[in-house]
Amino acid sequence: MTDTTHTLTGWSPEAVVFDCDGTLMDTESHWQDARNQVFRDFGIRPAPGFAERAKGVHYVDCGRLMAQEADKPELAAEMTGSLLHHFMVQVAEDPVTMPGAADFVRRLSGRLPLAVASNCPLQVVESSLDRAGLLGHFEHIVVPSEESPGRETVRPKPWPDVYARAARLCGAAPRRALAVEDSMTGIESALRAGLRVVGVGPRPRPEDAARAGLWVSVLNAPELSAWVDSWPAPGARE
Repeated sequence: MTDTTHTLTGWSPEAVVFDCDGTLMDTESHWQDARNQVFRDFGIRPAPGFAERAKGVHYVDCGRLMAQEADKPELAAEMTGSLLHHFMVQVAEDPVTMPGAADFVRRLSGRLPLAVASNCPLQVVESSLDRAGLLGHFEHIVVPSEESPGRETVRPKPWPDVYARAARLCGAAPRRALAVEDSMTGIESALRAGLRVVGVGPRPRPEDAARAGLWVSVLNAPELSAWVDSWPAPGARE
C-alpha cells in the first residue's frame, strides 16, 4: 500500500532543492536534546507540545519562542546562543543521515542541479553534510541572511526566500524545481516560492500531506524511486 496519492506523475524537475534537518540529516533529536538542555540550564519546563511547535522553525525564532514559553522574553538572545551552541556540539559528535537520504542524493548527483535550502546557519549545514560525505553533491546552499548593504535579504522559512533563491541559483524557474521537505514549515516555504514538493517522514494529517505532490516515509521508498526512474535522461528534456 502506497503512502500517498501521487500527483507528480508525468512531470519531472530541472533542479532538486533539499531541506537539511529531518530530510537529509537526522538532527531533530539533536535539536530536541539541545532545547531540553537550554531549558534545564535556565531552570524552565516547556509546555506540552513544544517540540512540535518548534519543528522546522528558524533557530533564532526558536530561541525567542523558548523565552516566551518561559515568560522571560528578555532572555531570547541568550537562550538562542545557548541553543545553537548545544546543537552544534551534538551535530559534530554524531552526524547521522536520514534513511535513504545519502543514496538518493548520490543517485541524483550529476543528473541535474542539486541545492540545499535550510533554516540552519551555513556553518551547521556545511559541517554536517561534509561529515556525512554529501557536501560535494550540492552546487548551492541557501540559508537565511540578515539585511546588509548591497545584499539581498533572505528570510527564513516559512517565507519563500530560501527556496526561490536556491531554484534560481540552480538555473531553474521555481515552477520547474522540486523541493524535498519533512516539515510543514518547509513545505509552506517551498509552495509559496512556486516549487512542487515531495514530503518525507511520518505521514501528517491528510490535509497537510495533500499539500505535497508525493509523500513517502523514507527517501528510498519504491514509489519515489519509480517516479525518478521515469524522468527523462539529461539533455532529453523539452
